[in-house]
Amino acid sequence: MVTKCKSNACNCSNCAEVDLPNEPLDTLIRRVKAAQAKYGTFSQEAVDKIFRSAAAAAAKASAELAEMAVKETGMGIVADKVIKNRFACEFIYERYRDVPTCGIINRGGSKDMRIVASPLGVIAGIIPTTNPTSTTIFKILLALKTRNGIIISPHPRAAQCIVAAARLLHEAAVAAGAPQDIIGWIAAPTVELTNELMRHPSVDAILATGGPGMVKAAYSSGKPALGVGPGNTPAVIDEEADVPSAVAHVIRSKTFDHGMICASEQCIIAHAAVYDQVKEELCKGGAHILNSKESAALGAIILTEKGVNPDIVGQSAYIIAKMVGLEIFPLTTVLVSEEKSLDASNPYAHEKLSPILSLYKAKNFEESVEMALRLITLGGLGHTSVIHTSEKNAKKLEYFANHMPTGRILVNAPSTQGAIGLCNDGMTPSLMLGCGSWGGNSLCANVGIEHLLNNKVLAENQGDLSIGDKLRNS
Repeated sequence: MVTKCKSNACNCSNCAEVDLPNEPLDTLIRRVKAAQAKYGTFSQEAVDKIFRSAAAAAAKASAELAEMAVKETGMGIVADKVIKNRFACEFIYERYRDVPTCGIINRGGSKDMRIVASPLGVIAGIIPTTNPTSTTIFKILLALKTRNGIIISPHPRAAQCIVAAARLLHEAAVAAGAPQDIIGWIAAPTVELTNELMRHPSVDAILATGGPGMVKAAYSSGKPALGVGPGNTPAVIDEEADVPSAVAHVIRSKTFDHGMICASEQCIIAHAAVYDQVKEELCKGGAHILNSKESAALGAIILTEKGVNPDIVGQSAYIIAKMVGLEIFPLTTVLVSEEKSLDASNPYAHEKLSPILSLYKAKNFEESVEMALRLITLGGLGHTSVIHTSEKNAKKLEYFANHMPTGRILVNAPSTQGAIGLCNDGMTPSLMLGCGSWGGNSLCANVGIEHLLNNKVLAENQGDLSIGDKLRNS
């Protein structure tokens, strides 16, 4: 259960239930840094107990936190946010429960080499409004498993639910033996405070999830930073695809929490031979195919000068349609616009973070790949791409993989669930999807505990002469 402060006279800066000013940031960071110095000496057994306790507390409160997030932000679906919260704690716990993170964790390339794990220190965790509580749970659990301290900087539009999640995990961690203040948070967040946190000399690393401006600020802070990039995921449906299954996957993915996860499909590129069947299956799946007039009306509100229109993010297809005066069936799953233009001037060619899809027709497989590449280049470099085709056609899969500059290339899978590791596809479960150099990120992978450790190599010299000495004497 999410707890509240017992008194309005509380001196705790970590309170989202009453309107209290922030304590000085220096004080907050100093407390977390002192706690982390203690935590960095803990044994694996003690760390695993704390990790387990925090994960269990998050799992128990998943529904309550989901309700808080939807109520505060006005975005998304409670049931799907419950799944995201449970994913962030249960999948993460199961993935890392038996993974060593303290002291000697394994031997290197030879019997004379050992790897010794050490924490990074104090981490700044920047949390977005789209996936507020789940991302908070995810980042805190990674920090706890790796003996790092973490300070959460919430998005202002989701501060209460984010702080509630952070407080919940902090109480569970401390109850299990963690030092007081191992988790901190900014109670009344601002952009200025977040930037100050990221640049603070006592902060050792940054986990940045948010808009391009925030991620760029993290990389410009002078600190080691793990950031993520935007997605503009294309789903190619080839002539060899199981079309009903492919379309069902797209709808399942695109409607999950109203399409707010960046890995969700933004467009379908259908081979001409199956284009009409794709449309038919979309309609069977509850989609509304927009006519030209409807498409123009909706297209006018998709983007603003700063990017995707926040008013449509995380809203249902029905609510979005009402914004432009469209009368559609209330249970419509997605809004689909048939498009031809791949140019930046076309709003349907961009990331939409809502149940809106663009549908393109390709005359052959090679053209569909070229179209996918153009859309990724427009706004999703390094993120995710999807192909639906016969798994037996190795040449097509290889061709697609070789041409896609994305860190995740999914085959016959729903993109949202597949990219974050919610499907049985081998992906590392994560709510931070690095986009590599393509997307301006330092990492091209799903962020995990291995990225929050300083691994020291303990190498023992064997024999009288080093290789250098032998070369010099030869």
